[in-house]
Amino acid sequence: MINLGNIQPLTDFKRNVKQFIEQIKATKSPLVLTVNGRAEIVIQDASSFQEMMQRLETLETEVHKLKLQALQHDIALGVEQLQNGQFREYDDESLPSLLQTIKERGQRKLNRDQG
Repeated sequence: MINLGNIQPLTDFKRNVKQFIEQIKATKSPLVLTVNGRAEIVIQDASSFQEMMQRLETLETEVHKLKLQALQHDIALGVEQLQNGQFREYDDESLPSLLQTIKERGQRKLNRDQG
């Protein structure tokens, strides 16, 4: 989260570049620069930025692994159900009903996850 004290106008930054850079390095906190009162750019020290990027990469890798595990589980479950005869065959007439059922299940799951 960005500290409100770390939001400064770009003109102030231009006038006091050296002081702001020292502050950024000392606090390891990013500085948000505004133009006409609106946030336009964020300045951060290189080591903090690198740490943040490494954390992001680690999290992305973990999410990928979890998604892969969930997919493998779902595939294994589907294969097991198929082998146990736990399936239905659908034709062109019954396919819209299947699609509607899938949409409803997905919506219920989405509502549970958001609730």
